[in-house]
Amino acid sequence: MPAPRLRTAFVAALLALAAAPLGACGDKPVAAPREPAVATSAADAGGMAALTAAAKKEGSLNTIALPRDWANYGALIDGFEKKYGIKVRVENPDGTSQDEIDALKEHRRDGSAPDVIDVGGSFAQSAARQGLLAPYQVAAFDQIPEEQKDKHARWYNNYGGYISIGCDAKRVKTCPSTFADLRKPEYKGQVSLNGDPTKSGSAFAGVYAAALANGGSFDDIQPGIDFFAELSKNGNFIPVQSSPDTIAKGQTPISIDWDFLNLGYADQFREKGADVDWRTAIPFDGSFAEYYANGVNKDAPHPAAARLWQEYVFSPEGQNLRLGAYARPVLMDAMKEDGTLDKAAAENLPTVEGTPTFPTEEQREKARETVNRNWAKDVTG
Repeated sequence: MPAPRLRTAFVAALLALAAAPLGACGDKPVAAPREPAVATSAADAGGMAALTAAAKKEGSLNTIALPRDWANYGALIDGFEKKYGIKVRVENPDGTSQDEIDALKEHRRDGSAPDVIDVGGSFAQSAARQGLLAPYQVAAFDQIPEEQKDKHARWYNNYGGYISIGCDAKRVKTCPSTFADLRKPEYKGQVSLNGDPTKSGSAFAGVYAAALANGGSFDDIQPGIDFFAELSKNGNFIPVQSSPDTIAKGQTPISIDWDFLNLGYADQFREKGADVDWRTAIPFDGSFAEYYANGVNKDAPHPAAARLWQEYVFSPEGQNLRLGAYARPVLMDAMKEDGTLDKAAAENLPTVEGTPTFPTEEQREKARETVNRNWAKDVTG
C-alpha cells in the first residue's frame, strides 16, 4: 500500500517545514524590519533597540516652535539629548501652530523641515487632511483615550490644560477671575491673548472659552469673536502677544492663556525675583480645556529620530516632565493605574470643577474657519 505511506511522509514533511525557522538563524523575525521613514511603530522598525540605533546614526532632530518655558520643553529637550546623544534643533521657538504647518510644506524638500510638530488640535487635524503627517503608533497608543487621537495615528494629543486668566497683582488693583469681569472699565488697555487666534492654538482656545462664557457653544464660536470685538472697541483688549517679557515690562498685565503657562510664569518670576505678582484664575463662566497634539512629518529629514522623540514624550519620563510644569499629560489616568504617575506633581495642579468636554473635529474646523474669516474684520480691523 504505497499511497498511504507517501501521504504520511508528505504530511510529516509539511509539519517539519512548519516547525523549522524561516531564516538562516532561528531568532530572525518573520517580517523584515521596515525603514524608519515608513515604519508605523517601533516594532515595525525592528524594535526599540533598532529604532534607537537608527536615530542615533541620524544624530539630529529638527523641531519648531518649542519655547523652553512651554510645558517643560526645556527639560524634555535636555532629557532626550542626554538619554540618546541626539542633538535637538529648535527653529523659531516662539512660532505658532500655523508656522509649524507652513514649515512642513515650505521646507519639504530642503532637509530643514521639522521632523515633528506640536500644535493645537484643529491645526493637527488640518495637517492630517493635507497629507503632511505620517501614521505612527507610539508604544502607549492604545492607552491614549479614543477622543484624543486620530484613528490612523497621524496625530495624538500629548498634554493639555485649561484656559485661564493671568494677572499681575502689583499692577492691577483687583484681578479678574471671569470673562464677565474683563468688561469692566478698570481693565482698559490691559487685556491680552497669547497671539493671533488665526495662527495660535492658545489664542484660538481663548476665543473658544470666551464664546462659551457668552452664550456660544462648540458649534458657535462667533460670540467669542464678538466678545473680543467689544473689548477692543472699549479699549480693554490690546493686540499685543503676551509673554513673560511683555508681562515683566508691564505691557500685558492681564493675559488669557493656558493655566500651565500662567502657573509656570509665576514660578519663573518668583525664582528670578522679578517685580511681578502673577496670579492665575480659571474662569468658571468659560471653562475650556484642550490638549496639544504631536505628529511626525511624513517627509521628516530624520525619520528615526522623529519616531524616537514621540516614544520619549509619551513615555512615563516624558509625561511626568509635562506634569512637573502643570501640564496635564494625556496618559495621566493610565499612569495612575500602573503606578508611574508623579503623585507630588499631580497634587500641584489647580482644582477644576466638573469633567472637561471637547469639541469634535468637525466643530473645531467650523470654529477655525469662522475665526479665520471674521477675526481681523471684527476685532483688529
